[in-house]
Amino acid sequence: MPQERVECPIPGKIISVSVSQGSVVKEGDELCLLESMKMENPILAPVGGTVTRIDLARGQAVEAGYLLAIIEY
Repeated sequence: MPQERVECPIPGKIISVSVSQGSVVKEGDELCLLESMKMENPILAPVGGTVTRIDLARGQAVEAGYLLAIIEY
């Protein structure tokens, strides 16, 4: 199956995680909420499919380019 890698666009801290491994998402669904420069930035699913990998925890610091999730579609 084709996969879409979701990478962090900017460095920040994970405030919340909205999905788990095995979750079915639609394009535009929120995967997690990222705090960066005192702003909350939702990270949205670029495609619809099944989340096959998500390695995030609330409070985790992430850098730009960090692999947030993999979605199979």
